[in-house]
Amino acid sequence: MGFYVHVPFCKTKCPYCDFNTYQGIEDLIPAFLTALTSEIDCWGTTLSHPAVKSIFFGGGTPSYLPQGYIEQILASIQSSFQVAPGAEISIEANPGDLDEAACQGILKQGVNRLSIGIQSLDNELLNLLGRRHEAAQAIEAFQTARKAGFDNVNLDLMYGLPNQSLAQWQNTLDTLVGLSPEHISLYALTIEEGTPMHRWAEEGKIPQPDPDMAADMYQYARESLASAGYHHYEISNWSLPGKACEHNLVYWQNGPYLGVGPGAHSRLADYRFWEVLSPRDYNKKASAWADGGVQAVTYLLQSVLEGIPTLGGWEHISPDTRCSETMFLGLRLLDGMDLNEASSFAGADLAEKFQDAIAECIHLGLLTQEDNNLRLTESSYLIANQAFTKFLE
Repeated sequence: MGFYVHVPFCKTKCPYCDFNTYQGIEDLIPAFLTALTSEIDCWGTTLSHPAVKSIFFGGGTPSYLPQGYIEQILASIQSSFQVAPGAEISIEANPGDLDEAACQGILKQGVNRLSIGIQSLDNELLNLLGRRHEAAQAIEAFQTARKAGFDNVNLDLMYGLPNQSLAQWQNTLDTLVGLSPEHISLYALTIEEGTPMHRWAEEGKIPQPDPDMAADMYQYARESLASAGYHHYEISNWSLPGKACEHNLVYWQNGPYLGVGPGAHSRLADYRFWEVLSPRDYNKKASAWADGGVQAVTYLLQSVLEGIPTLGGWEHISPDTRCSETMFLGLRLLDGMDLNEASSFAGADLAEKFQDAIAECIHLGLLTQEDNNLRLTESSYLIANQAFTKFLE
């Protein structure tokens, strides 16, 4: 399975962010480390120390944690689970945190893949996004990571930003392609309700996103990255050969994953469940779980989940839901999905179950099929939800 660690702390929270992250609660960090490692140990015992193929530290800003914390968390995972040799271990980082000492420290702690949230190389746009770095600092952070020894680096970028021109986008993308990172993730801005940026848009302080401009930016990225040798393997992700994100592939292939930390989500056996949101509550509940004792189980049931104090809720995944999710998650992978393999995982003949939906999507030009391989058409990448919803109806 994949293993996700949610770090909810940020030095500053960006105005577009609706993730479970917080600023100004650094006093909770020491107790968070104790609670997190306790929860990891409890899950390891409960699940009888299963195998882990990838580890991903997300947030929040994992690179904001004090030196040595990542190492202690990894040590807890490795002692409680069977971590595969050479497993991909990723950490998200803010460019402002990545000086030479920090990069070397992260490497020494066992991380082998770095994901840097650059977002833009235009200082005015970075200021609008509330980022705490400038363009030059972002490039310097990548170069510093390289010098420290990182040979697997992802760069995150955002497009379709308020007042962002196509020329600005082209300059940002071309500059980063010139750095030759192993992986690039591109995300169109979505203004989420409840965020400061949503309020600004409602008040007319910033324009609403322009979908036509965003589409032009996406098309430029596809052409530019293809010419630079990047494989477009998922709707929002490109990689050099052999450098696709192994952890995210677990999600897209609808595989099992365990998430720990406030607000983290998991999918194991026939259940999806999530942690309590409040870091303060999480710290208390994780400690209570460890103090209350842990019993190993042979199969995950609702009665087991009801006894885990860190959980905020759960839901049972029905056979129909499992089939639907296998379809629309797998179709995010642009090389397509093998219907026979997917059917074996889902426990049902997906080609037969979704015969009408597949035929309709092919008729609408959203999907194409060759033998057992079903995939999105290139013209449907930006409107893929029109295909995905057919498998939920």
